[in-house]
Parts: sequence; C-alpha cells; structure tokens
Amino acid sequence: MSVWDSIVGQDRVVEQLKAVAGGDPSAITQSWLICGPPGSGRSNVARAFAAALESPDHGMSDEPTAVTRQILAGTHPDLTLLATDKVTIGIDEVRDIIATAEQTPVTAPWRVILIEDVDRMLERTTNVLLKEIEEPSAHTIWLLCAPSPQDVLPTIRSRTRIVNLAVPTQAAVSRFLQERDGVAPALAQRAARLSEGHIGIARMYARDDQVMSDRDELVVGVLTLARASDAVLLAGRLIDSANAQAAADVERLAAVQEADFRRINGLGEKDRIPPKLRGAYHAIGKKDELRRRTTRRSRDVLDRALNSVASVYRDVAVLQNDAEDAVGLINLENRTAITELSARMSREQAVRRLERIAVARRRLAGNGNPTLVFEALFCSLVF
Repeated sequence: MSVWDSIVGQDRVVEQLKAVAGGDPSAITQSWLICGPPGSGRSNVARAFAAALESPDHGMSDEPTAVTRQILAGTHPDLTLLATDKVTIGIDEVRDIIATAEQTPVTAPWRVILIEDVDRMLERTTNVLLKEIEEPSAHTIWLLCAPSPQDVLPTIRSRTRIVNLAVPTQAAVSRFLQERDGVAPALAQRAARLSEGHIGIARMYARDDQVMSDRDELVVGVLTLARASDAVLLAGRLIDSANAQAAADVERLAAVQEADFRRINGLGEKDRIPPKLRGAYHAIGKKDELRRRTTRRSRDVLDRALNSVASVYRDVAVLQNDAEDAVGLINLENRTAITELSARMSREQAVRRLERIAVARRRLAGNGNPTLVFEALFCSLVF
C-alpha cells in the first residue's frame, strides 16, 4: 500500500505533500513546520513525507520499497530523528543534530532531519537551531513538528513552510482502529469518541481496559463532586494513577531498549555485557534518565485527564445550547448525570469551569506541583 495510506483524516495535506515529493527537487522548500493538535498524526505525516522524498517511487507503490521501510522504521542512514521522552529537548542534542545536518547524504537524494515536539525546546536551544533552519545545507531537509505555529518562536515560523493538520473525525479514527488494529466496531467507535480525534489515545483506549476504566472513574468522580474532601481524594487518586501508569510505561520502554541493545550487539538474554559496552548499556536505565522520562509520561497522563474533565463541561454546554444533534456528546455513558448537571448549572458557570481547566493546564505546563494543581482545580469544580 502507499506510504500515505496509514495517515488518518488528512486528505488535503496528503495531496499537497504528494505533489511536493513528486515535483521538481530543485524547487522544494527545505525547512518545514508540520503542525496539528495532539493525536492528529503530525510525526506520522512527517515520516511519510520523508519516505516519499527519499524513495525512488515517492512512497506510492503498493509494495513498500526498502527505503520506505527503513524510513518508517527510523533506520535509514539519511534520516535523523530527534524525539524526546523527557520534558525538554537539550541544547547538546540539537548541536549534535546540526553537525549531522551538514553531512552529505549517503544513499538517498536528501539528508532528512525530523524533530518531533520542537515546542519542547527552550528558547536558547531554539536559537541554536535557527541558523540551520534559515540556511540549510544544500542536501538537507528539516521537518519540525509542533502542536501549532504559535508554540515555536516567530523566527522559526518565518523561516519554515507551515503545514496545518486537521483533527481526524471520529468516523475516520474508528475506521482506522477496525482496519489496522482489528478492533471490534462497537469498541472502536467508543474509543474514537472518547479520544476526541486523538489517534494514539484512541488506540490506547481500545487496547488497554485499565486506561479506559481510569477515565470512566475520573468522569464519574467529577460529576459527583460535592465537597472539598471529594476534590482532594479525587486529585490524590488521579495523581497516584498517573504516576503508576508513567512508571509502568517507562519500565516497559527501558526493557524494550535493553532487549534491542542486546539484539543489535549479538548478545543473548542472559549473556554478560562486555566491558566496552557496559557504559552504553547501563545508560539506558540510569536513575536520573528514568526519572525524567517518568515525569514526562506522568505529565502526558495528567494532560489527558484534563481533556477528559473538560469533555464533561463541553457536554454540559452542548446540552444547554441544544446542539447534541449537531455535534453529539463525548460522554454518552454518563448522559443522565450530565443532563442533570446541565439543568442545575448556568451557561456562565459551565464556561467558567472550562476556563479553570485551562488555568490548571497552564499551571501544569509551568511546572506547578501536580497535586496542588488538581486539588485546586477539583475544589473549584464542586457544585
């Protein structure tokens, strides 16, 4: 199948990038900023675009070429991928990747540098990147990914060609889950609805019963908030759940990386690590590195929780404005409780609660104490 077939709900962008990849190489833009909300698939679009640029068939063959397979797997020598599972991208990582960008491609027409979550760079780190983006090496293409153009410095925005992705429709996400992951139709539709168009979260809901259950408990907890003590207890359960999910995810990732390290170096599961490789092997499980990864994963879980809380008041506003037929409800399973809340709460009160959730998101992004942030938020939602 075509390299573009795995891209969900981005038909306009796919046609645009197809034309670029198959056009005149001398006329191509060398610095790109691919923007889309979380879950829109911006990193997948960037990888597909890279494969279309590098592969002789521009990624269009039904049977992927070796180049396409390597690009999508992240193993092609002319693709350099900078992704982070930490809170920020470090300045040394950017300096290393700039040095790579100056090198001539080994086998493909371009050396492609793909940076996921460029918004996670601090300003001084972005400034290091700026000159390379402004005057890229003749055979280098930069693909930067961020939630929106406003999340990167104006100097970066002005020197890149911006591609804006749409939020995939529920129907498109549901169809993707059924066709690609073999998810049952009813579960696929529910996961797509609860994810609000976020492909990664939809797959998580469809695959992990515990994650779905945690979301259900959070929504019920928000709908039954009656006292400050309820708010404090709900915040505590949420933080504990987020930390447990994050720690489990990081442990699984470290185990996979250790297994990959052994495989790449020809070592069996129980073979001793040779002295010259021990430093690199032990770096995978360094405590400081695992702590940073756990913090990042925990923040991701809490951000997802904020979306779930916001969906409750979004549904309240939908009912208050008689818009259910037009846009539908997200939390259909809780329709009775949401209907009762929409009758008791004024439209202004519903909007104020959405504003308080936005404040909590900014505090969390500003490195606020998660427990205090959610205790304050849930106390402000008591009705």
